[in-house]
Amino acid sequence: MKYFAVFFFLLFSAVSFAQDVDSSTPQRVSGYIINDDSKQPLPNVNIINTNKVRGAKSDSKGYFEIDVQPNDTIHFSLLGFQSLRIRVTNDWIKNKVTRIQLTEKAIALEEVIIAPFSLTGYLEIDSKLIPTKENYRYSISGLTQGYEAGEYSPNAFGKVLGSIFNPADMLYNFFGKNSRELKKLKDMKKDDTIRNLLETKYDRETIAVLLGISKDEIPEIMHRCNYSDAFIQSANDLQILDAISGCYEQYKVLKRN
Repeated sequence: MKYFAVFFFLLFSAVSFAQDVDSSTPQRVSGYIINDDSKQPLPNVNIINTNKVRGAKSDSKGYFEIDVQPNDTIHFSLLGFQSLRIRVTNDWIKNKVTRIQLTEKAIALEEVIIAPFSLTGYLEIDSKLIPTKENYRYSISGLTQGYEAGEYSPNAFGKVLGSIFNPADMLYNFFGKNSRELKKLKDMKKDDTIRNLLETKYDRETIAVLLGISKDEIPEIMHRCNYSDAFIQSANDLQILDAISGCYEQYKVLKRN
């Protein structure tokens, strides 16, 4: 009887813990991120919970904390290292702390910011290189003198409207299948950690992960929303996120009406 009581108590405790873990109450996990080769801590690693759209960064010791729920996916990225995605398990939540190892890429390239125009320094020549007639003003993060706008371009309305009635169109397919991910756009822009991260990135990797698409699809989406090659090539990830968000909001309004 004594052993049975102990067994029953342990079983009850395990069930209670499982119920706590599976509840909707956010849990908090932490960990240390290290270099897989040197075993040294990695600071400033970008960490995003792609389910809850919450961000964090590792400190000088490689330590981080982030809010999660079971089965959330955590994305780790750092320039020069291979990105890593890890699913949150009950064991991690129970143990609270874990160790994450990132592997250096074979060839680590620095991020390159592509200038929108190659100017010569001669006013007469440069004035002809800047396509002022093709650029339109738009409210996008970081652009104090916005030069681009899908929704204000003469034929942008027709492109977005046309996609609503064409199941084979790229926008129809993208906006229709990724509605849940696209609803995260507002939450992404509210999180300062994610905003600051996207402002410094130009590789489109984080956007692709958050929206559940490939990086190759992003330029095509931007073209369908009538954004120019100059903007697509020079904009940072936050500006691209704003542009997709603006196009999606217009799509929803047109479809509703």
